[in-house]
Amino acid sequence: MAKQSGLGDRLWVSGYNLSGDIGSLGRIGGGLAGTQDVTGIDKSAFERVGLARDGSFEYVAFWNTALDRAHDRLSLLPTTDQILTYGRGAALGSPAASLVGKQIDYNPTRGNDGSLTLAVQTLANGYGIDWGRQLTAGERTDTGATNGSSVDFGTGSTLFGLQAFLHVTAFTGTDATIKLQQSSDNGAGDAWADVVGGAFTQVTAGPTSERIQTARNQTVERYLRVVTTTTGGFSSLTFVVAASRNDTEVLF
Repeated sequence: MAKQSGLGDRLWVSGYNLSGDIGSLGRIGGGLAGTQDVTGIDKSAFERVGLARDGSFEYVAFWNTALDRAHDRLSLLPTTDQILTYGRGAALGSPAASLVGKQIDYNPTRGNDGSLTLAVQTLANGYGIDWGRQLTAGERTDTGATNGSSVDFGTGSTLFGLQAFLHVTAFTGTDATIKLQQSSDNGAGDAWADVVGGAFTQVTAGPTSERIQTARNQTVERYLRVVTTTTGGFSSLTFVVAASRNDTEVLF
């Protein structure tokens, strides 16, 4: 893939698309919080083990007091966990970073030139940062039960489960279920099947957001797609899904 800029990126915060109010992303970071030295006296070089996973999002927003825009959402400083997803562009299969965390600040800055911006930081809580792929092309809108297009994760099956993140930005109807399906060959010979543990909580209203994970020893096939189903019907469902397969054992 060719080099890219950050033009056309997205940021969803707990079911709200704040992309148009975000001026910059200062840090989308994660990994290990540190290492512990476990070097024995019989060794000639250091030995270290990784410690807890961590992650954070730091970004600057513009002042916008419209309903459900930057000030309205971020000034609440919620004490509950927030789910954030950064989309590197809005194409199906594009990289996405997701985080469950606590918003710890909301800091307006007024420059002497009259500019007014908001600095926000969210720190991971319980899981660390999670880089995956977008299973929807940015926001997807279904007007009824739909089988979405697939994403090729590029290798064979993995053996350590997956995590997935959902943002429902708008919903009109009675109910909708959003779930993941998998196939080893894009449905050519291996029929699409539901991912065990890959269904989100039934949607009856929006905005809303959720993180799910499968069993840690679960096989996940090469191709994934998002399908929507309903029992009572819906006329409009706008949502985002990002998912990551684990190439090695992951514990949270």
